[in-house]
Amino acid sequence: MLTSYYTVKEYGEHEIVIEKSRFICYLSRAKTEEEAQQFIQEIKKKHWNATHNCSAYLIGEHDHIQKANDDGEPSGTAGVPMLEVLKKRQLKDTVAVVTRYFGGIKLGAGGLIRAYGKAVSEGLNNIGVVERKLMRIIKTKVDYTWLGKLENELRNSEYIVKEIHYLEDVIIETYVKEEEKETFKEWMVELTNGKAEIEESVTEYLEKEISM
Repeated sequence: MLTSYYTVKEYGEHEIVIEKSRFICYLSRAKTEEEAQQFIQEIKKKHWNATHNCSAYLIGEHDHIQKANDDGEPSGTAGVPMLEVLKKRQLKDTVAVVTRYFGGIKLGAGGLIRAYGKAVSEGLNNIGVVERKLMRIIKTKVDYTWLGKLENELRNSEYIVKEIHYLEDVIIETYVKEEEKETFKEWMVELTNGKAEIEESVTEYLEKEISM
């Protein structure tokens, strides 16, 4: 598993108009090629009467699945520039579809390349990109008397509290970088005078929106 990677924030759409042609960009995450193809087909079904529904996607830790489709536009003028934007932004597990409704003015090969690239680029800027970081969840179990101190210390630290469980004892779940596990545990022991029960739990991706 990758320790960190970039991907589109969520499903979204964004429209631009160039020389009277409408370019509607749809973006989504896709972990498999089947998911990407299903998304593309859904957009094609939605815009069955559009002039073109061009697509591109990047899937896999090392981008081992890369596809681009011009859907009737001149070869290399739609899907490839769309894919290039995804690659330039270093995105993973992302699928893009750009629906075009022709406005009567031909753009030429260069114009099409710029238009499809711009549609995806502006779509990403509008919808957002996130960095997903693989984090270890560490559970710290303490008596209620320690809750106020621990919560305050954690909120004022670089660590992120995932959840607090108020049971017979308090269990605080915290996101910790893999390389900082031991440092975090030692800190918890120190703060509680050795009264905490500390357990390593599963790993999860933590998402943070970024500007690119």
